[in-house]
Amino acid sequence: MSEDPFFPLDQLDNPSPYEVPPLTVWGVALCVSGTLIATENAIVVTTILATPSLRAPVFLLLASLGLADLLAGVALILHFLFLFCVEPSDWSELLTSGLLVTSLTASLCSLMGVALDRYLSLSHALTYGSGQSRRRAAILLLLVWLGACVFGAGPAMGWHCLGEPESCSVARPLTRTYLSLLCGGFLVVVMVTLQLYAGICRVARRHAHAIATQRHFLPANQSYASKHSSGRGFSRLILVLSVFVGCWMPFSLWGLLGDASSPPLYTYATLVPAAGSSLLNPILYSLRNKDIRKVLLQACCPQRYTQNTQIHYPVDV
Repeated sequence: MSEDPFFPLDQLDNPSPYEVPPLTVWGVALCVSGTLIATENAIVVTTILATPSLRAPVFLLLASLGLADLLAGVALILHFLFLFCVEPSDWSELLTSGLLVTSLTASLCSLMGVALDRYLSLSHALTYGSGQSRRRAAILLLLVWLGACVFGAGPAMGWHCLGEPESCSVARPLTRTYLSLLCGGFLVVVMVTLQLYAGICRVARRHAHAIATQRHFLPANQSYASKHSSGRGFSRLILVLSVFVGCWMPFSLWGLLGDASSPPLYTYATLVPAAGSSLLNPILYSLRNKDIRKVLLQACCPQRYTQNTQIHYPVDV
């Protein structure tokens, strides 16, 4: 048998190993961002779970949010490893896509849960924090994670386009039908969350009006402090809503409008803010809570900060 000059026999017996592609700026950003997201959210989750006093409903929701964002960071790291360190395969694509879908779904639903918690803590302040409220929060989180896991299992259960490229969406290997359902659900959650924050604004305005009617009974400095605190609270609310809408709305709309023929740059431009939400959530939600900050400061400087069991409920969050 003569040797084919294009396919030497020695290469058939000893196939060449997989060549790892060169590291790019996108790969470095993927690895660094995934590591930062996983690290800061691991700190938040560990802090909440290791502190017995942090068991109010809001802390359960923040722990769920931190766990979801932690999984998003792990998914980004795995995606980097499969791209630049080991040979990619179908199962690696299904694993990373399923993990990202699970984490982003749980993160968005946990954000809705935080908004619901804020609304209930203002409108039902007398009963907030009871054992019944904690049980309801636990049931809500159980439903959130069950739904997120069901959605995340979709690619592995056959909702992928690895064998049918024409059915791919803007986010391979997800099919367009699957991504449309996912993004439609994202938009519903975003709208419900915005409605909850609108309700929070209405309740806060009623409280501000009640304070204003009693202003002549308050000292001048106390009245100024009340107005200053209210204005600062609305500024924080606007910041939180701006980041929330800016992170989640672009990808939710693009997933519905785009298809496999759309430029990949648009997909990255809309997916990066959604993943970036996992980087900003600990700063905007968990680390703004006085009790979580106090526990972290006690862990860093135990000789300076003494234990205080007073809990600040979610108007601080």
